Amino acid sequence: MSAQQVNTVHAAVIMDGNGRWAQARGLPRTFGHREGAKTVRRAVEAAPNLGIDTLTLYAFSSDNWVRPKPEISALMRLFHRHLRSETAELVDMGVRLSLVGRRDRLPRKVQDAAASAEEATAGGTRLHLRLAIDYSARDLLVRAADELASNGLRPPFGRDSFAEALGRAMGEDEPARDVDVLIRTSGEQRLSDFLLWECAYAEFVFTDRLWPDFDAEDFAACMREFRGRDRRYGACPSSVAAG
Repeated sequence: MSAQQVNTVHAAVIMDGNGRWAQARGLPRTFGHREGAKTVRRAVEAAPNLGIDTLTLYAFSSDNWVRPKPEISALMRLFHRHLRSETAELVDMGVRLSLVGRRDRLPRKVQDAAASAEEATAGGTRLHLRLAIDYSARDLLVRAADELASNGLRPPFGRDSFAEALGRAMGEDEPARDVDVLIRTSGEQRLSDFLLWECAYAEFVFTDRLWPDFDAEDFAACMREFRGRDRRYGACPSSVAAG
């Protein structure tokens, strides 16, 4: 099924299981992160043909800073290397890249590589790839509320105005967009402070596959499950409404 044959969706993925994948093989956790980076490429290549026009990947939570320093350093090197090495390919694929989350705590070379990648891919229209790095949904919600208050606005805020403020808090020029489907790998079933506002009516699909093993067919299977759901947004089931 081509991207033109299906409605476009915003898919979000919690890429979980890199460390467990490595440990199950007697390898350091950093090996799992390296393999997980290869899975990111597979997911980006597959997404447009699955009807996805926006793909948000949870790469590093703000709570992950408590992990061992060697693992964090390895992750930052990995972000830097792949932001630089994958940019040309993203341009060729028509992918626009953007980072969401805090940037001030990232190493300067990661910040610079991200800015260069965003500038180079700004014209991409086939897929919007959003990497959530040093990301906390709760922190962003607070930041959006602070921004509205600093502009002289007082509650009650409208949903549209809050979504616009949340988008700005993430460094984007558009309102925060609702997530249609959230996928989490490795069998865990929680949001982990990811896209709390945007997932208000998201469909959740959980898979036991560890992220390094997650391939294009797994992605397609998750999307088939999603498309088989009856999304009601608080209304009655379609069969009841028809009766």
